[in-house]
Amino acid sequence: MFACKAVQQGQVVRRKKRDIEHYVGMDRFLKELHQRGFQAVENREQIVIFCNRAPLRRLA
Repeated sequence: MFACKAVQQGQVVRRKKRDIEHYVGMDRFLKELHQRGFQAVENREQIVIFCNRAPLRRLA
């Protein structure tokens, strides 16, 4: 996942939680996020990954 074009360009990607758990495992995924300085949020079965180090601001 971290090799895709959107990640390389600092964009935002969305993945199903079950896919992350199946392919890499949540612990490894979270470790990789931390190493890269990325942030992610979870809502139901979706995880939205912010592939940059910009601060997040919740709007509502």
